[in-house]
Amino acid sequence: MLELHGVCVRYGKVDTLCDVTLCVPAGQTLAVVGESGAGKSTLIAAILGLVKLAAGQITWAGAPVHTCRPSLVMQEPRAAFNPVLPLRRSIMEPLTARAEQLSDARLAHICNRLELPIDLLDRKPGEVSIGQAQRAGILRALIAGSPLILFDEPLSALDAVTQKHTAQLIADLQDEMGFAALVVTHDLGYAAAFGDNIAVLRKGRVEEITPTHAFIQHPKSDYGEDLRQAAFALGALGYGA
Repeated sequence: MLELHGVCVRYGKVDTLCDVTLCVPAGQTLAVVGESGAGKSTLIAAILGLVKLAAGQITWAGAPVHTCRPSLVMQEPRAAFNPVLPLRRSIMEPLTARAEQLSDARLAHICNRLELPIDLLDRKPGEVSIGQAQRAGILRALIAGSPLILFDEPLSALDAVTQKHTAQLIADLQDEMGFAALVVTHDLGYAAAFGDNIAVLRKGRVEEITPTHAFIQHPKSDYGEDLRQAAFALGALGYGA
């Protein structure tokens, strides 16, 4: 289980995250929603150990979170890879760095589950579609074998049809592999469809953490209700949800 207790991140005199406490049980998805500048990307950076905590702690199963080697799926699929290297080489880097091996059968299985032709891995990022590049990013996160995967706006670069399909692929693989997922997103429709719980982040503070079905019916916070109504107005949620 991923647990954050009283986490604060400070840049200068400004608290980007303030007293953030949340948890993500193994096998479940926590969707973190909020406006731009709410601190969502800083939250991911804190979990990855890329920023220093001013206060609090982040653990996985009671140990420092770095011990579970969390994986990251980035927002910009092609930018997540070295543009001059074949995808295969970039994908295998986490394992190569740890002197670990991946069987051809395992690689083929995950590629098949992601509907990613394995021969595409011999192409460079600019030689595949955005959707294929994002699935290659998901592949890299999965083969690392971490029980925790962080998704930073994983669908925002994709068209609507590809968004829905990719989201379902991620959900199916989570059911198969049992990893915990923390997803930061502006897309409340995605959060509602695939999150077990929704955390609302505003100005670095957690406004509420609510089971998804309950949030869609009646958020606990006024700001959560504002987000819900905005999603309805934009057609991202249906009133029958």
